[in-house]
Amino acid sequence: QVQLAESGGGLVQAGGSLRLSCAASGRIFSNYAMGWFRQAPGKEREFVAGIKWSLGTTYYTDSVKGRFTVYRDNVKNTVYLQMNSLKPEDTAVYYCAADSTAIVLRTTSYSYNYWGPGTQVTVSS
Repeated sequence: QVQLAESGGGLVQAGGSLRLSCAASGRIFSNYAMGWFRQAPGKEREFVAGIKWSLGTTYYTDSVKGRFTVYRDNVKNTVYLQMNSLKPEDTAVYYCAADSTAIVLRTTSYSYNYWGPGTQVTVSS
């Protein structure tokens, strides 16, 4: 079993930056994919960014391209989400998730079988 824990959320003004961390307590296998999702009140959970663990292949939703960067640290079993030029519409609870059966990067939440408890990101005007 893989356990995930997010950290790094907080309150920032528009244009600011945050770095979210997701630490995995269990082993992450080379075929895993790691994803970042977010959910705002009254909205569906949305895929934000993902990374294939083995090669570091990444994918981003259009609204964060050029602003967010996802990367991994194999030694620390940690995946990061660097968020720059934050906008109020980025406000949400951000979740880290792991897809243990990934062949390709997937963007659907039901494809991921391990989830962290989430961390709040609030961007003010």
